[in-house]
Amino acid sequence: MDPIASVLAFLFFGFIGIVLLVIAVKTIRIVPQATVMLVERLGKFDKVASSGLNILVPFLDKPRAVYWTNTRPGLVSIDLREQYIDLPPQPVITRDNVTIHVDSVVYWQITDPIKAVYEINDLVGGIVQLTITGMRAVMGEMDLDHTLSQRDQINAKLRLILDEATDKWGVKVTRVDVKNINPPDDVRITMEKQMTAERNRRALVLQAEGDRQAAITRAEGEKQAAVTRAEGEKQSAILAAEGAAQARLRNAEAESEALTRIAQSIPGGDPGHYLITMRYIESLRDMTRTNNSKVIFMPVETSSMLSSVGAIKEMLSQTGETDEKDKPPPAPPRPRELPR
Repeated sequence: MDPIASVLAFLFFGFIGIVLLVIAVKTIRIVPQATVMLVERLGKFDKVASSGLNILVPFLDKPRAVYWTNTRPGLVSIDLREQYIDLPPQPVITRDNVTIHVDSVVYWQITDPIKAVYEINDLVGGIVQLTITGMRAVMGEMDLDHTLSQRDQINAKLRLILDEATDKWGVKVTRVDVKNINPPDDVRITMEKQMTAERNRRALVLQAEGDRQAAITRAEGEKQAAVTRAEGEKQSAILAAEGAAQARLRNAEAESEALTRIAQSIPGGDPGHYLITMRYIESLRDMTRTNNSKVIFMPVETSSMLSSVGAIKEMLSQTGETDEKDKPPPAPPRPRELPR
């Protein structure tokens, strides 16, 4: 066999093999799990190649390549899993004209790959720009203090804005998180001083509140003690009054018994007149005992009182004479013996 013919035959079969290999590569496409591939036929969208083995018509069907920010250029497979974009710090001006730097993370997922490719040129770049503008719009309506303390509200508003804007792109924004909010150094120093002053004020307020509660508790205790003391004094007064009443009743009973006996011992006598006379005598005795008594006023009934006293004296003397009469006579004196 001619060597030239052999070379030509080798070249021919090699060319045929290369052509068949290229056709096989363009015909058979394996798509990974959770990814899809858009197939265009003669420059027009034809179908969506799902995960697994897919057969394409060579030289007619062609996968659509995408050129998105932060992705490999000419990417033909579209990832359907949830992805995230880490945004660098962006300058934002608050409502009180303070420039702060904010960085955030956006979590998103492609729900319709056809819209994600044909509705926008750069999907990732569009989401980044929407996040920056939405963040400036939301934080521009808030003061610096609110931006630092209301991150959950900022995240919710940003997610709502991005979700509404990216819905026509076939994208679902699942979450937006603001990571850091960095104010300028002078503002940060001022805020630290303000926080220190606020803490001192709260400490003073808490101390004053504690003193007030202590004073209230002390006053309540004193009030309760005073009420208890008054209750005790009341009970003591009641018992003393009851004792005095019992004593007066006993004295009255004793005087009644004495008057009864006096009335029985003095036939025809008046016990009331006797009692009044005794009260007069006791009063005069008390008046004469004082050192400052210079003049003694005698009552009008002094004569009658004295006559009563005389009557009592006569009665007592008669009683004494009667007793002397009833006594036996004394024995005669014995004669005195003379000493021997």
